[in-house]
Amino acid sequence: MSTPSPIKGRGASSYLPGRFETQLTEAVDDGWATDESEEFAQARLRTDVRPETARSIISRNTSPDVGFSQSVNPYRGCEHGCSYCFARPTHAYLNLSPGLDFETKIFAKVNAADVLRRELSRPGYVPQPIALGINTDAYQPIERKLGITRQLIEVMLETRHPFSLITKNALVERDIDLLAPLAGQQLVSVHFSVTSLDPHLSAKLEPRASAPHARLRAMRRLSQAGIPVGVMVAPVIPWINDAELEAVLEAARDAGACSAGYVLLRLPYEVAPLFRDWLQAHYPQRAEHVMSTINQLRGGKDYDSQFGKRMRGEGAYADLLSNRFKLARKRLGFDAQNSHWPKLDCSRFIAPAPPKKPSLQGELF
Repeated sequence: MSTPSPIKGRGASSYLPGRFETQLTEAVDDGWATDESEEFAQARLRTDVRPETARSIISRNTSPDVGFSQSVNPYRGCEHGCSYCFARPTHAYLNLSPGLDFETKIFAKVNAADVLRRELSRPGYVPQPIALGINTDAYQPIERKLGITRQLIEVMLETRHPFSLITKNALVERDIDLLAPLAGQQLVSVHFSVTSLDPHLSAKLEPRASAPHARLRAMRRLSQAGIPVGVMVAPVIPWINDAELEAVLEAARDAGACSAGYVLLRLPYEVAPLFRDWLQAHYPQRAEHVMSTINQLRGGKDYDSQFGKRMRGEGAYADLLSNRFKLARKRLGFDAQNSHWPKLDCSRFIAPAPPKKPSLQGELF
């Protein structure tokens, strides 16, 4: 089996078939490659954004491992191309590859704001904080052009609906004018996912996300605007970025973060073979050691989806990582600051009037 080659600007290195596919195709190099075929291959890797008319927008969960019961995702697929993204398998439901298709074929929910307003206007709706951009980043590059996330935030501001968001893109700075007044009413909090302070490693792990220094700059600017910001060291990958845990927390604290957390690498479904390919492409000498440690953390498997274990793992390494995080959080003052982390206020909610007509897709595309 040949070693996968990294593709510039992309996290995956193949069109790994989804687990529901009934037919598989395999590319074979017959030695007749031409400049034209290379151009065709590059064309396939360009980002293709497709409009999607959403029938519903608020997703609900009962997981005890996450701090929210409702979420909204303006996009399906994510151009950031994070090699480890736990959401990659969702593209299999679209008969698309969780590999390169996930980061090159993006679906934009062009009517998201109208659908959100409609769902919030229902007579039986009970407000609970909404997590914005969980499955895929709400501030991925195409948001700069389409502004769907901004439209959703405008609905939140109009209805005084509480929400949180997590991103690894400095584009969130664009919406400070909306986020600051929301923060003044305890209606929003923002977390930044920071995987590494090393721009070279970050470019390999998450090729089209903002560089680490840009995320820290955005964190500082939001904090200075009165918006509560936190940091998630996510994911922590054994022998890849785990040594940076304390440094990331310290840099985030200096940038104004007042809340901190971490998540261990998760490899559900097709993410496991994709991440193995990534290791072989970028760290072949370390790949076996990394996966051996992951297997030890997951009861001998690539992944264990049990609540209570999937975010942290188990065993000696997991315990060591947990202790390191607790000590660093205490030393850096996050424990004290967490007591001031705002509890989002649901009492201010004002139900909107249902939308009169749907948005036109042509306005965005």
